Amino acid sequence: MKYKGIIFDFNGTLYWDSSKHKQTWREFSKRLRGEAFTEEELLKYMFGRTNEEIIKYAIGKQPTPEIVEKYGQEKESIYRQMCRDDSENLHLGKGAERFLDFLKENNIPTTIATMSDKRNVDFFIETFNLEKWFDISKIVYADGKIPGKPAPDIYQIAAKNIGLDPKDCIVVEDALSGIESARAAGIGKIIAICSEESPELYKQIPCVTGIINDFDEFDRSLFLKFDPLKNLS
Repeated sequence: MKYKGIIFDFNGTLYWDSSKHKQTWREFSKRLRGEAFTEEELLKYMFGRTNEEIIKYAIGKQPTPEIVEKYGQEKESIYRQMCRDDSENLHLGKGAERFLDFLKENNIPTTIATMSDKRNVDFFIETFNLEKWFDISKIVYADGKIPGKPAPDIYQIAAKNIGLDPKDCIVVEDALSGIESARAAGIGKIIAICSEESPELYKQIPCVTGIINDFDEFDRSLFLKFDPLKNLS
């Protein structure tokens, strides 16, 4: 099967920052409920969720908009500073730029579907020069209206933004909730990237039909527009 386009999750997928999110949410969960999130909780209930959903899980009830704004923005501000301070790792994941160049050269439709908020997305756009590869207007992010993953909405909207049916798209994800979101959206092929977790985790998920360790391992021939003669190196 050949595919027409690709949608990327961002955090933990294009930018390998999962440990930073884990560290900040552990600290904030102590403030919210008196104890830090466990590793299992982080894996199941944090990645791909909105700040509102994470705070709701932590305190066991619907938070007020004021609480969401206060803790959400404090957490994200600390997270962004952690990214800046770790300049050695402030870059896209291994092989990502080469792969994005390939997509651009072959006119393969692509976008990003992330549950990061606009302040973080703006930070990513500026830091990683994402305008080089993406139409910024087509990026889907947490705007307070889209439900968090594993709801299918974000990937359905992303596919529509690049003019494709979900079944004609590939999604690259690292989060369990994101994988389920892509499955529920009817995405044609879901590829898990092992930026933080072991391949063994993803092998247990039936809808995951590809596993890569980095973007240099991505099979370019999956795309309908792939021209092997043009891409000989």
